[in-house]
Amino acid sequence: MMAIAATIKDVAKYTGLSTATISKYINGVRVKEKNRKLIEEAIEKLDFRVNEIARGLKTNRTMTVGVLIPSLENIFFTSIVSHIERVLQEHGYSTILCDYNQNCSLENSKFDFLMNKSVDGIILIPLGIDKERIKKALEREVPVILVDRLLKGLECDVILVDNLNASYDAVEQLIIKGHKRVGIICGPQNLYTAEERLRGYIRVHEDYNMPVDQALIRMGENEIQGGYNGIKELLELENPPTAVFATNYEMTVGAIMALNERNVRIPEDISFIGFDNLQLAKVVKPNFHVVVQPIRQIGETTANLLLRRLKKDYGNYPSISRLKTKLVSGYSIADITV
Repeated sequence: MMAIAATIKDVAKYTGLSTATISKYINGVRVKEKNRKLIEEAIEKLDFRVNEIARGLKTNRTMTVGVLIPSLENIFFTSIVSHIERVLQEHGYSTILCDYNQNCSLENSKFDFLMNKSVDGIILIPLGIDKERIKKALEREVPVILVDRLLKGLECDVILVDNLNASYDAVEQLIIKGHKRVGIICGPQNLYTAEERLRGYIRVHEDYNMPVDQALIRMGENEIQGGYNGIKELLELENPPTAVFATNYEMTVGAIMALNERNVRIPEDISFIGFDNLQLAKVVKPNFHVVVQPIRQIGETTANLLLRRLKKDYGNYPSISRLKTKLVSGYSIADITV
């Protein structure tokens, strides 16, 4: 004979608390710590399961959030997601994680998939999504938070880092040490982050009254091969750079691989600054300078902003946050001022 499923009333009877308190806990509202412990004990003892379908029909909420990222293979993206999930879980939300594999068509279809799943909100690291899809989601009161990349011409909440000044500060360190030929390895210029990092490179040259040599600017996909090819091409120039700045995580890995293959020494033969690869920066000898993005802060800021929107708090909308990066020092810059 099939056992009868426990109900919210059973949990209330077990704990001695009101069904209203139990309901608050289930729906992600904070309750007193002693009540939380009692409720969680009752849920485990009684094997209580929330009927998500019934709850969704009653509250018009599914307590799920869609997270759409370009690639599950990219540790920067997945690290952000881990912090987003932690905060959302604390408030009773589950996540549906989708990878669109750097494919714009798949990005659109995965966005539609999440909308069809009636998620309460969507967090998106965009590539080339049809902006009308986002506008329709917002019209249906499904909040959308963009992360890492801004979409021009779209009023939407965005969490960014200050990419322009991150690049400016890194290249400035090289210029201060006497480097007049600084190479940069950039991502594709249809990406907001890559565009901003190149703008920072150009602006610091302008501020120091230094000409920009287009031969020192190498662009490729934000992948290991892009960094590998970029360094190779720069080293093969008739007048190669004395320093190189790699502007994303994977490109930093590819660049270091290429330098090692060619037995190019850092900083004796070339000075180097990487991006977002603090672990590698500490493992490689000598430790190299690296621009570090505040990954935890990005994830937590994104999740907390979404939680505000889910509570219908639309103060300061649309919100555009630009978080600061940090340049972690190493021993990869040679001083050639003398």
